[in-house]
Amino acid sequence: MAGSQGSREILQACLVLGLLALINVVRCDNYPDFQSRRSLIGETIFDVTKFGAKGDGITDDAMAIIKAWRAACTTMGAAKVLIPRGEFVAGEVVMAGPCTAQKPITIEIQGNLLAYDDMSVYTRGAWIMIEKVDGLVVTGGGTINGRGKEVWQYFTKGSPPLPVSLILQSVQNAKMYNLNLVDSMGFHSKVTDSTNVAISNMKITAPGKSPNTDGCHMSSSRNINITDTVIGTGDDCISIGHGNYNILVARVTCGPGHGLSIGSLGKRPNETSMKGVTITNCTLVGTTNGARIKTYHASPQIEASSIYFQDIVMDRVKNPIIIDQHYDSKRNREPSKVKISDVHFRNIRGTSISAVSISLNCSSTFPCQGIELSNIDLQPIAPIGPLRSSCSNARFFVTGKINPTAPTSCV
Repeated sequence: MAGSQGSREILQACLVLGLLALINVVRCDNYPDFQSRRSLIGETIFDVTKFGAKGDGITDDAMAIIKAWRAACTTMGAAKVLIPRGEFVAGEVVMAGPCTAQKPITIEIQGNLLAYDDMSVYTRGAWIMIEKVDGLVVTGGGTINGRGKEVWQYFTKGSPPLPVSLILQSVQNAKMYNLNLVDSMGFHSKVTDSTNVAISNMKITAPGKSPNTDGCHMSSSRNINITDTVIGTGDDCISIGHGNYNILVARVTCGPGHGLSIGSLGKRPNETSMKGVTITNCTLVGTTNGARIKTYHASPQIEASSIYFQDIVMDRVKNPIIIDQHYDSKRNREPSKVKISDVHFRNIRGTSISAVSISLNCSSTFPCQGIELSNIDLQPIAPIGPLRSSCSNARFFVTGKINPTAPTSCV
């Protein structure tokens, strides 16, 4: 009896082990209908490799990424699109809402995204576009590589702009952080027609001579914050265009590049006024401009006001403080009609490689109004000699100590 009892127990144990082994082999994700899985925090993960992405550095995975996005966007619960470790080549990718997923929907980029090298696939001026989404997180620690070195040779002044690596268009309540943007074809990133977007802890890099590779451009947006970010490109580190309200740029390191810029403004006839920009606690290293406002000749009549450049360090910067309202003046003699007012340059210190380190070159039609120069200490890098300032068509006032000395007249 004892031997028989022991045999039954052994048989039962073997049956249990066999069932467990069968369960382990027959998993839901072996079937094409089960392309998502639950994470430990309850969100459904839509892994692009389950939708056909190869991640082999060769295959165009754009459609697989789009399919994963569509599945995540149209689910009813919390959702995450996952681009895991690997080399994912992709042509044009449009991730469009509105979504039914629980807010916010997450895009987690852990691997490397590489732009497809056939320029004909980019039909909307963007490589990756996220549009019409309310509630969004883009993160993951991965890299978005535009492989611009392969196409920059085709860019000439006056030609159509090359594709932007990442555009947030008509997006609300979004966060983007902990990503690397490298060697964009055109701009690295752009935020347009959007509200309540926070961008932080980004690293954006391209060679100093790469054409038109702005780090981040903004237009027609409200409540946009860019903080704790390192940018070095061949154009503006940050460019703040028309139609923006309540923009904050803080703790950004810029260089190489063309500086931290308001504008260009007034290039197109349908542009609108902008107001409320604070650029603070930033460092510029070896840039061609520092704190800059730039507008076009023959512009529409718009305004740019309530602008603060404060607590900024300049390290070997050319044109540390500059307002230039004479873009395209050789081709269009009509002065700029962008009205600049209520602009504050405060607590700016460091070194200049240009003799004219403060330049207020405003419009003769609408002179600048209410320009504050406060507590500025700029020192020359030899052998340029003593620094000086210049001014035309601007009404300014000085508070605190100023070096170089402010202009005695401005006509």
